[in-house]
Amino acid sequence: MSNILIVDDEQSYRQLLSLVFQSDGHSIRTARNGREALESLKAESADVIISDVRMPDMDGIDLLRAVRETLPDVGVVLMTAFASVDTARDAFKLGADDFIQKPFDVEELKLIVRKTLEKQALIDENRAFKRAQRERGSIKNIIGSSPKMAAVFQMIETVAEVQSTVLITGESGTGKELVARAIHDLSPRAEKPFISINCGAFTETLLESELFGYVKGSFTGANSNRKGLFEAAEKGTIFLDEIGEMSPAMQVKLLRVLQERRVRPVGAHEELAIDTRVIAATNRDLKQMSADGTFREDLYYRISVIPISLPSLRERKEDIPELTDHFVAKFCEQTGRKVGISPKALQLLENYAWHGNVRELEHTIERAVALERTEEIQPERLPDHITNYNPERIKAEFDLPDEGINLTAHLESLEKTYVVEALRRTAGNQTKAADLLQIQVRSLRHLLDKHSIRSLSAQMRSSN
Repeated sequence: MSNILIVDDEQSYRQLLSLVFQSDGHSIRTARNGREALESLKAESADVIISDVRMPDMDGIDLLRAVRETLPDVGVVLMTAFASVDTARDAFKLGADDFIQKPFDVEELKLIVRKTLEKQALIDENRAFKRAQRERGSIKNIIGSSPKMAAVFQMIETVAEVQSTVLITGESGTGKELVARAIHDLSPRAEKPFISINCGAFTETLLESELFGYVKGSFTGANSNRKGLFEAAEKGTIFLDEIGEMSPAMQVKLLRVLQERRVRPVGAHEELAIDTRVIAATNRDLKQMSADGTFREDLYYRISVIPISLPSLRERKEDIPELTDHFVAKFCEQTGRKVGISPKALQLLENYAWHGNVRELEHTIERAVALERTEEIQPERLPDHITNYNPERIKAEFDLPDEGINLTAHLESLEKTYVVEALRRTAGNQTKAADLLQIQVRSLRHLLDKHSIRSLSAQMRSSN
């Protein structure tokens, strides 16, 4: 049984069509004009709307336009006694499913409605099929059977159904974007865009233009209007990766967008309403940054309505065999190779600390598959720092002295040592040094200023 809404200012037509379609087992509602129809649709949607074109207050064309904005999947059949080529063209351009002229043959109208309902059923079936494929694909891309990952999977499914802002935290390489995409694909917004941006990869002015868009002439090179990513992700999801790298000024602007649900393109005088879900991610401690005054506390609480913390690979080592098999199969398929993983090589992988997490494991397996010439990946195909890794030796190096230590000062010194060593190895190249430390260039520059060694980078470059 389908739900049909009949809209006509003539009572005789409303009564006739009600009798016709009720006799076929459909549920019928009626309205006298487009405005009444919209009020009825607010209370309950419909499968098909059969509407006259010429009506007082709001005609059928305006009703069609309004319906397509809010209920794009509802079937709409228009009828009129004053048919013209222009009216029919406008109707189909706005998305009408069919158009019939009064007076009409009732059987012809019943056939039109039946075909419209069949088309809607096919669309629904296709959408359900695609959604099931997408859901399976998204979750399938996140590998792990450990209790910690089971909790993550459960959280993904729970938060997907709500519209609250999500903050995903975890070390680099733990799969934060995969989790964000899975949340989107399992959500009611799945049919709409998922747009990702790395906030640390842009300067403040470029990031503002990317997120909010700009109007023609707003700055040199702005030769036309351009949508921002918030607008491009309308009805969908925007993923703000590395949000901890955002400048204080941009933090203020983002906070206002989240509060008002409106954006102002660069150079524009008017704001645009948006309906975009925000998922943010960071590998930094935003709560500590808020306490230190480097990240706005009000923005932190706004984006962390629902926090999801991803475990490091060190915290779920029982997933390493499953992840290894997954990556071996992936790269064998890409390269046409047929190799497995030897028990000794797998043991080395399980013993290693994986500070680069799943991403580091993936790159390690990619390299091993490319280099291996036997049927199984051997230990020799793994990098030296993995084959020579000794957790007991490292533990001994970091034993806590009996008299204790000044932890803050020790960590500051250790941080400075790593930064200097990264610059030394890369001959002062800040981009390469940041890659070596697995941080953003902006974060490296912050550390150079923090430890008063910015000039060191220039000295190393000039000496090479």
